[in-house]
Amino acid sequence: MADTIANGGAPQKVLRIHADDDMLVALDDLATGEVIQYEGDSYLISSPVPRKHKFARRAFAAGEILKLYGVPVGRATQPIKRGEAVTTENLEHYAAEVEIAQGQPYRWTPPDVSAWQAQTFAGVVRADGRIGTANHWLIFPLVFCENRNVEHLRDALEKPLGYASDDLAAFTLSLLGEDMAAPKPVTRPFPNVDGVRMITHNGGCGGTRADARELCKILAAYADHPNVAGVTVFSLGCQNAQIGMFQEALQRQNPNFDKPLLVYEQQKWDGGERAMMQAVVKDTLAALAQANQVQRQPVPLSALKIGVKCGGSDGFSGISANPTMGLVSDMVVSLGGSSILAEFPELCGVEANLIERCVHDDDKRRFLGLMRDFEAKALAVGTHFADNPSPGNIRDGLITDAMKSAGASKKGGSSPIVAVRDYGEPTPDQGLSLLCTPGNDVESVTGIVASGANVVLFSTGLGTPTGNPIVPVLKIASNSRVAQRQADLIDFDCGPVIEGQPLPSVAGQLLDLVVATAGGQYQAKADRLQQYDFIFWRRDISL
Repeated sequence: MADTIANGGAPQKVLRIHADDDMLVALDDLATGEVIQYEGDSYLISSPVPRKHKFARRAFAAGEILKLYGVPVGRATQPIKRGEAVTTENLEHYAAEVEIAQGQPYRWTPPDVSAWQAQTFAGVVRADGRIGTANHWLIFPLVFCENRNVEHLRDALEKPLGYASDDLAAFTLSLLGEDMAAPKPVTRPFPNVDGVRMITHNGGCGGTRADARELCKILAAYADHPNVAGVTVFSLGCQNAQIGMFQEALQRQNPNFDKPLLVYEQQKWDGGERAMMQAVVKDTLAALAQANQVQRQPVPLSALKIGVKCGGSDGFSGISANPTMGLVSDMVVSLGGSSILAEFPELCGVEANLIERCVHDDDKRRFLGLMRDFEAKALAVGTHFADNPSPGNIRDGLITDAMKSAGASKKGGSSPIVAVRDYGEPTPDQGLSLLCTPGNDVESVTGIVASGANVVLFSTGLGTPTGNPIVPVLKIASNSRVAQRQADLIDFDCGPVIEGQPLPSVAGQLLDLVVATAGGQYQAKADRLQQYDFIFWRRDISL
């Protein structure tokens, strides 16, 4: 994507993302007084421009609007010189007002996916025909009071059944001088069960009834997810999130739900906690034997349902990783599968493009309504979408929310938008959907999975350890430096895009990794590190 040849084959030091852009991106640190030659123009750098940051292509007066990715991303708060670094000192967030207008139907040219058309992956086929990318047994509480019992069950099951991947306690003992023999490998008694996964949370009581209902809705979606073979549920008994509330949510989620569901209410259990926990272990082992009967089988790539997310973004995320993921999203859609684009605070400033891509007028109205409602709630408590960029984002070149959004939206590719959904609502099995979530990494991924994604692609420029209990989360690096420095976290490096490797080539490699992950041939780094994160969005203000 970047220009790589200039002046005798030396790597180019800057990049223009879009022909209409008012800024150039520094691919390396630029010093004051340095002269940059680019596309026939000469730029005298008048202030230091760190790698990933931008400088002005021309002089701007205070109040003028600057573009990046071809869209407005900020307003000058003071005069900016040609060649001067664009920073939070001279640019503020700006996003144009958007209205729904009648226009021409959106036209899209799908990418060439002939090389993948006949491919399959080894999927988990459920009784109702839905396709999973894993076969997990799921354990969770309806209230935080039962988190301790979930953790006890983790200790009772994960290591004896061969699912614990890292024993830090053994390392601690070695530091204390214990003679640690090499641990004996555990042969999994249930080889067709990919994992026993636990969810803990801080909800279920003490908040509003709406919070309890939202929690039950999300837990029901996880229980019903095709990556889950069955569920063990803990209840205390007196909490807001009653067993009946969860069962009603499960009925709404899937009236034909027929997976094993083991429910234990502690306050009604005779014989004390130990007797209950022993019964839980015994019953869960019996259910795991049933779950072990499922075997993977070849399924078409149309069964892929990916979610796209970014976190720990940098100035290269919207140039390399996000466009690569966006092309993979388009490829999956072209193959008959589906994709989910979330993080509504990070779509601020690109609403017009997304509205244009909506197939249905009702979805245009719903998208704009959800965006305005979200922003109004933020304003009501004294914040704004403009507060979304984190200190790390700003330090690495994403200085306004609109700038961050313009790059973040690239994850959604260019395919038509077939549906707009609220947090945790099921999304269609074909086409691209917009999903209302916060930008918060774990809250967003939690919602994407609840809405049906069976693989999540997560781009990062700075590195982030987010994973999920039941769905693989692949980490996509925007630059090779972070891919090398955090190799234990990163699954795929999009740095070659910055160096000039064609985007379709890199996207094809990433799609191959998605297929291998969906078929159980590749284990995501987040799963290897047991990063099984879950936070449901309480509908408070979370950007």
